[in-house]
Amino acid sequence: METGYVWCLTRFLMDRLNVLPDYCFLSLEHQIDFMNSQSLLQHIMRLNAIADIGLLYCNNEFDRERYSELKEMSRRMLAELTGAGDEVVAELFPPVKDYPTVKVDIRALVFSPDHRILLVQESADGKWSLPGGWAEIGSSPKENIIREVKEETGLDVNVNRLLAVFDKSKHPHPPKPFYIYKMVFRCETLSGDLRKGHDVLDASFFSLHELPPLSEDRILASQIELTYRKTLENDFSVYVD
Repeated sequence: METGYVWCLTRFLMDRLNVLPDYCFLSLEHQIDFMNSQSLLQHIMRLNAIADIGLLYCNNEFDRERYSELKEMSRRMLAELTGAGDEVVAELFPPVKDYPTVKVDIRALVFSPDHRILLVQESADGKWSLPGGWAEIGSSPKENIIREVKEETGLDVNVNRLLAVFDKSKHPHPPKPFYIYKMVFRCETLSGDLRKGHDVLDASFFSLHELPPLSEDRILASQIELTYRKTLENDFSVYVD
């Protein structure tokens, strides 16, 4: 059993239960294990995706049996290495009825007149992020981000352009059992008074050099800095992983 593997997956489950310790308090050994073992969680995710796709499109019982075995194997790997119960694992790896695709997270980069950055304090972990969340079915990217900013901060915004599309697996986010693309949009305030929404703890503007503790599952300091610089330097190219 590989220590880094256990640490990586246990970290995810602790995060899911909102009992994740602050990363800065981890020992250097555990920090290195955590960073080096994210790819192992990706292997479990990929194994599960192969099984799901096979079960969707196989046309004989022999293949169905083999893909079902792969599906069960991915569940056992997660359960045995983390101690997660069957109910938790089943929730993470449910049967699929369509081709597995990535999840999309959208975020807004909004400035104050003096170029401070709008952040919201997340209820889940008490840390800060760019306003945003999961892209909801039935709304365009622009409609999604306008709604999220309004709900979380009370501000009405206009979406100017797409700044970046991040593949979360290529950045040091905490691991998740989903494959996620993160889209960051440049937005400008049209009207409204800054106030926290019901689903966040606070909303405020911060200098790039005085950012509060960030909710790193949602955004990283490096991603904020990249999109901030692109905006101030009038770089109209879109960063894409």
